Amino acid sequence: MDDDLGRFPRPVLAALAAAERLLTRRAGAGVVLADPEDLGGSDRSVVARARVARNPFSLPRTLVVKHYLDEPTPGRPDPFRYEVASCQLFTALPADARPSPILIAHDPQARLLVLEDLGRSSTLADKLFGPDPAAAQRCLLSWARGLGRMQAATAGREDDFGALLRRLGERTWRDPMADDARAAFAGVAGLLAQELGVHVPPAATREAYDTARLLGGTRYRAFSPSDTCPDNNLVTSKGVRFVDFEWGCFRDISLDAAYFRVPFPGCEASFALPDGMAETMLEAWRNEVAAVWPDLDVPGVLEQRLLDAHLLWVWLCTWWMLPRIRVKDLPVGPDATRSPRISTALAHYWRQLAVAAESADRPATAELGTMVAEALGKRFPDSPNALPVYPAFRTAA
Repeated sequence: MDDDLGRFPRPVLAALAAAERLLTRRAGAGVVLADPEDLGGSDRSVVARARVARNPFSLPRTLVVKHYLDEPTPGRPDPFRYEVASCQLFTALPADARPSPILIAHDPQARLLVLEDLGRSSTLADKLFGPDPAAAQRCLLSWARGLGRMQAATAGREDDFGALLRRLGERTWRDPMADDARAAFAGVAGLLAQELGVHVPPAATREAYDTARLLGGTRYRAFSPSDTCPDNNLVTSKGVRFVDFEWGCFRDISLDAAYFRVPFPGCEASFALPDGMAETMLEAWRNEVAAVWPDLDVPGVLEQRLLDAHLLWVWLCTWWMLPRIRVKDLPVGPDATRSPRISTALAHYWRQLAVAAESADRPATAELGTMVAEALGKRFPDSPNALPVYPAFRTAA
């Protein structure tokens, strides 16, 4: 690496040094990385871009390095293994179906991945918080198409994913939010009664429990990144690409498609979509998956599955977020300028669910949705009455 690196954080330098060792072992000759650029990462990992200054074989001009800082927690799934298996699965796909960067190399001992650099791309979050509503709309549609294309390309490949995980030492795998969802089915009724004085009709609880079938072995399963928040989607010249697969899994495709109805549930950037946008995104997504699951074009089939997923996400978000505002109403994420208040987001989720349930002849859920939205408004009277749309669309008014 270059000598003038004193200004870079030590974890970034350690990640690049580990990547140089890995690539040198693979090439049988020295590889030198230079000009590091810290891309952020998280409290669990460092992500950096670097230029390949010495290249004894055909490496790209730049690479992205991701270095996991912590050792895996005994008895719990290892995010590093999930990310490697996910990237290996995608790297084996044809280039036109690949939704993510290529995995160039990985080192289980160093807990390191070396990935294709997709360039200095903005994220979907950048577009949603930017000044251009047309660009934000294009990127949302690209994201919806990309999600459908990824699901269509990975349908039937769950056994391959399992084999990759076993090779890495992960013996079992499942949707990381499944346990929380089941806890929500059992606990949300008590939580709503305790926090908001809302008594859940038994029929509404039964309707929620019925959605648990989406967590099992349905025939509509495909790969999901699990964490598809806007900042984990890069806007490239080839469309939106997905990154960050620490919790990648296979699950029912309607659980991700429901993001059109509950925009990015639980994410910091969880604002409303402008009128008509959800249906336009749904159509773009359905055009990609219909070749694999043609019955989803049958009137009513997809709608019922989406309503189940919509209901599941609202109960799960309530389980996650309502306890956080027992003392004070807080933003969903740490940055209040980029995140709505929890009470506003939850009221919006329940209000929208009530409308969808009413039209689908689920009166208990419709009644509950109205009661919860009204109770949140009474509990937090200073909270905004309506969830605002993403900032990019506010400029269009």
